[in-house]
Amino acid sequence: MSNKIFSINGPIIKVKNAKDFLMTEMVYVGKNKIIGEVISINEDETTIQVYESTTGLKPGEPVYSTGAPLSATLGPGILSNIFDGIERPLLDMAKTEGAFIGIGSDIPALNQTKTYDVTITVKVGDILNPGEIYATCPETPMITHKCMLSPLLKKGGVVKEIKPNGKYKVEDVVVVIEDENNKLHNLTLCQKWPIRVARPVKERLSISKPLITGQRIIDTIFPIAKGGTAAIPGGFGTGKTMTQHSLAKWSDADMIVYIGCGERGNEMTQVLEEFSELIDPRTGNALTNRTTLIANTSNMPVAAREASIYTGITIAEYYRDMGYHVAIMADSTSRWAEALREISGRLEEMPAEEGFPAYLPSRLSQFYERAGYMETLSGNEGSVTIIGAVSPQGSDFSEPVTQNTKRFVRCFWALDKALAYARHYPAINWMTSYSEYYEDLKNYYDNEVGEDFLEIKQRISTILAEEANLMEIVKLIGADVLPDDQKLIIETAKVIRVGFLQQNAFHKDDAYVTLEKQRQMIKIIIYFYDNACKLIANNIPFSVLVESGIFAKLSRIKYDIPNDDIDKFNSYYEDIDSFMTDKLNS
Repeated sequence: MSNKIFSINGPIIKVKNAKDFLMTEMVYVGKNKIIGEVISINEDETTIQVYESTTGLKPGEPVYSTGAPLSATLGPGILSNIFDGIERPLLDMAKTEGAFIGIGSDIPALNQTKTYDVTITVKVGDILNPGEIYATCPETPMITHKCMLSPLLKKGGVVKEIKPNGKYKVEDVVVVIEDENNKLHNLTLCQKWPIRVARPVKERLSISKPLITGQRIIDTIFPIAKGGTAAIPGGFGTGKTMTQHSLAKWSDADMIVYIGCGERGNEMTQVLEEFSELIDPRTGNALTNRTTLIANTSNMPVAAREASIYTGITIAEYYRDMGYHVAIMADSTSRWAEALREISGRLEEMPAEEGFPAYLPSRLSQFYERAGYMETLSGNEGSVTIIGAVSPQGSDFSEPVTQNTKRFVRCFWALDKALAYARHYPAINWMTSYSEYYEDLKNYYDNEVGEDFLEIKQRISTILAEEANLMEIVKLIGADVLPDDQKLIIETAKVIRVGFLQQNAFHKDDAYVTLEKQRQMIKIIIYFYDNACKLIANNIPFSVLVESGIFAKLSRIKYDIPNDDIDKFNSYYEDIDSFMTDKLNS
């Protein structure tokens, strides 16, 4: 007896008395065979969430079992592509179906006709273990694709046959292996992997290297490590997407997975158009050569939105296993949580805080815990860094998604509405943000940047904290009544805010700043501050410091000194020393 639809409630389908379905199994629903996934089974009924619109579906239509979980197809052709939440290629679909996705559209995730120049890296008689590489091909000018034996073949096998080097399509067999049961397995350029299952690794390594972004407030004040996790919470218009764009363009990750999860259609269109035009500053080639985009807009089915971040993290883990460092930009996890809430409501589950399901924290942790710096099964080192945007309604950081996200990330870049409206970008509030990666990265900073880097950074943070306390007094009684040493703190903090923390994405020397220049910038600010304290201790009025013009000059360092001409800082030290000598001797 075939299984038939009993009831339809939005994306939720129920089937009565079905005995042959498995949990998390992918199924096809209705005459158009739209994709669904089994999410609940009991003795009387099976519940399925559908990843497409159920418009036109009716009770009595058949439901087909596949016997396999919802999986992503992994192989060459992922980079430079744009997928929806369940890895259907949107550009290929647009060619055949127009601007709107047809119901039951079934287009392969990877181009089946494109050929790749394949080099076989094993020989007959070799033992091939799970995760080991058996072929390579150039996927883009930047990324060499490495075809690995799927970890689903747990025991591996002996290579029995190899094809000659040459051009092959993704479904062409290039290697044949025989397992311990004398069963032959044909290996192509691609494999499938269940999106809700983390790919295995040999060992999780300790985090020790920063993800260098070129954004000063991140690299110096609130760093993130390769293999780390970060959240970017902020209200509407505070610059979450813009910050992620900057990280995607300038960070030293080998590749970027950008997940547009439930965002507005016009904003997602702008993202897609801008990414296609961006030039990678590292190579001069198109940025899309190391980027894959997953677009799931707010008007697409909510179940596919829920699946989109799992599709993205599975793709990231696949390239990590090749030995690459991958950064994921999830924009935004709040929209993903809203999809969870809608599906939970239709399932009539008991709601928790603000209507979100009680399992929201565990789902968030399952996502963020897939980040890490790993030794892969093939012996390479790779990492997945997750940077998730959070969109709290009304900029209320006490709402459940933001609060639960803080439990599972070690870096929190809180965007401030007042800073954004004042055109201070990145609008990361230095008083409410934090990073827990300082100790993990200390050896790197000491060896690669300078042993004084973290010490100077701490002094910068202290001055900003002191300014915040003083501003409470200024609001009550004004700045004129403050003693000169406190006026100096406020003016130095202004230099830090305007000259260091604020960054111009359209200036050739300020869009990206090297770690060495960042160190020199904060070092010269602290050098001047320490010398200014000596002048004030010698009863030289604060007004003399302001009239010197050095505060204004330090604020313009970011524009006046190029990244590749650090020696120019010497003249600033000479000017400060000359000024000090002149005033102390006068």
